[in-house]
Amino acid sequence: MSKYQRILLIIGFIAIVFAIGYFLYTLFFKAIAPPKITPEKEVGISPGLPEAKPGEPIVVPDVPEEPPLIKKPPVKMPDKTAKGDLTKIKDFVNESSANLVLDKNGSDIKFYDKENGKFYRITKDGKRSILSDKIFYNVETSTWSPTQNKAILEYPDGSNIIYDFDRQKQITMPKHWESFNFSPSGKNIAMKSIGLDVDNRWLAITDDNGSNARRVESIGINADRVYPSWSPNNQTIAMYTKGIDFDRQEVFFVGLNNENFKSTVIHGRGFEPKWNNNGDKLLYSVYSSINDYKPMLWSVNAQGNAINSNRKKLNIETWAHKCAFGKENNDIYCAVPDELPEGAGLSKEFSKTTIDMLYKININTGQTKLIAIPEKNYSMSNLIISNDERYLYFTDNITDKIKQVRLK
Repeated sequence: MSKYQRILLIIGFIAIVFAIGYFLYTLFFKAIAPPKITPEKEVGISPGLPEAKPGEPIVVPDVPEEPPLIKKPPVKMPDKTAKGDLTKIKDFVNESSANLVLDKNGSDIKFYDKENGKFYRITKDGKRSILSDKIFYNVETSTWSPTQNKAILEYPDGSNIIYDFDRQKQITMPKHWESFNFSPSGKNIAMKSIGLDVDNRWLAITDDNGSNARRVESIGINADRVYPSWSPNNQTIAMYTKGIDFDRQEVFFVGLNNENFKSTVIHGRGFEPKWNNNGDKLLYSVYSSINDYKPMLWSVNAQGNAINSNRKKLNIETWAHKCAFGKENNDIYCAVPDELPEGAGLSKEFSKTTIDMLYKININTGQTKLIAIPEKNYSMSNLIISNDERYLYFTDNITDKIKQVRLK
């Protein structure tokens, strides 16, 4: 090999090292730009997002620098062998079930029977009634209106329908609509409209019958960082995240009228939000390097000028979707895995295989109480609390059966 060939080889090697280094920087450390409003154009959505005046970009004040978090061990949970007033977990629905939800009367629950494809309502005493004689084959997800007997049903092939169980009426919606969330009144639906072209991807709302769709914000390449989640106080309809550094993100709140809401900072990735009943506080889970990439619960104020205040790390390792708020907005009931391996937070699918204990947690004081020690292994999801806080229901991921826990 000649002298010049060796020089060229060395230069090429150095260039490759710099290229790989830059790629890793952009992948893990470079902040991602927030969604921007793009000029209005015809986008061809069927049945059609009508032409609408675009909103102004959300203006958020600079985020102050914060001291780095100090890694702390999780709270020591109560002794799992303790005796006392622990309640028992009872079998409630023995069929393979899914899509458990509290009925609008605040007492009964509704569920989908995966074995016969029908929806039912069942009382706390186990008396059930059928919601429709119609068979709904292979429903993957159902999103219920909080005030009406109406649900958005999603299927594995991407098809979506709105079904009115009172009128026994079905309305088909476009396949490129997803991530549905009803308003507190049940009259509107927030969702993402995901066109093939990145310029044709929007956060949008529609009426509860799928008509009168209108754009709210362009989300473009950041669609996977947008979370339609209509707050119970009707203040905001969605959130989106922007990276700050490897272990921090900024969360922006989106309203319907171009409001300049404050933002909040979260310490981790894998953001999973859950509103309390009043819509003034947000429970969320994230994973980060400070706890070996396991999901960790946090809470923060999320209304008006109080947004970003009183942020607390709860030292509970579980996902927000495994929790439910009780009657008092400071109390949450959570299915907490008995143990989690390093990296568990990187995949939400892992949450379906954990062996869980049931805890009641006060997010103000941090007080933690063991509610039930299962007599056999359960992996809990879809926790539902009755309005009088007398009963808790959950789906056992291992058997797909519904269980009942008497709290009072």
